[in-house]
Amino acid sequence: MVKIKDIADKANVSIATVSNVINNRGRVGEETRKKILKIIDEVNYQPNEIAKSLKLNKTNDIGVIVEDISVFNAPEIINGIHAAAEEKGLSILLTNMGLFKKNGNQYPEISKCKELALPLFNQLVSNQVEGIIYIGIHSRDITGLIPDSKIPIVYTYCYTKNENDYSVNYDDEGASYQITKYLINKGHTQIGLISGLINSVSSYARFQGYQKALSEQMLMFNPQFVKTGDWQYESGYRMTQDLLNQENIPTAIIAMNDLMAAGAIQAIKDNGRQVPNDIAVVGFDNRELSSYISPRLTTMSLPLEEMGKKAMEILDQIRNKYPVNQKKYRLGCQLVERDSVYSLE
Repeated sequence: MVKIKDIADKANVSIATVSNVINNRGRVGEETRKKILKIIDEVNYQPNEIAKSLKLNKTNDIGVIVEDISVFNAPEIINGIHAAAEEKGLSILLTNMGLFKKNGNQYPEISKCKELALPLFNQLVSNQVEGIIYIGIHSRDITGLIPDSKIPIVYTYCYTKNENDYSVNYDDEGASYQITKYLINKGHTQIGLISGLINSVSSYARFQGYQKALSEQMLMFNPQFVKTGDWQYESGYRMTQDLLNQENIPTAIIAMNDLMAAGAIQAIKDNGRQVPNDIAVVGFDNRELSSYISPRLTTMSLPLEEMGKKAMEILDQIRNKYPVNQKKYRLGCQLVERDSVYSLE
């Protein structure tokens, strides 16, 4: 391996002069600079990045712990992290817990998650990463999952109760409020809701947004219009059947994710009704399937890539000791209008 000393000997200059040329600093005469660059090219010199990072006490590496890379939210968040890191000249070390594959929708206790996360955390620490981004598979409190450390950590698609921890999420309640208000503005006053799991933070926040919109418009809340699903297609189908078997049938249904919305659409069709002419359906997440099912699904798009970029931006500010304006971020969602809603007005 060619060393800086070898180049200095060939050019008949000091090691410091060669170092200044390589790092583009200091005062070096133009002729000397050209001679050194020519020798560097001839001997195919490659800087020792490991030695350089040890000297500067910086690796420019950022660790990412993903609870499950196969879950729909993870790839877009990672894309955002990667894009922001590339822009800043940083590298990503990606690790995957495989939590959904191992446990499905039944998220284990923090102690169990910790058993899966701790080896990955220790691995990243041993690789001397300058910060870690933790990506959850569901918006929930994971306080205590990652041990206290001097390494800065930013949580996204999850959060902790520690007021000093950084997190980037989206506004569940605001998004649900926006969807409900959208349907009301289309003339719908009888609006059904298919919730996710009852112990889900997202389910609760989205229910709050739904209730808030109804209340603001002086519309009566009907508990019979609210059904509890489990985020899966089959539960969307079954819960919609329940709504259709009631005496009062809603003119619109909000499903708290696109999979349940797809099940709702099929249940309405199997009941001999049409979407959206008889019953409108709105989903949540803007997953790929939403633009392919028939009719194409109106849904709420989550700012996943922006969350990844924001998490990386915060981490970069911390590692460079720049001030961060706030510690808990909630980004807005965007309604995507397609073909599954019909205006009653």
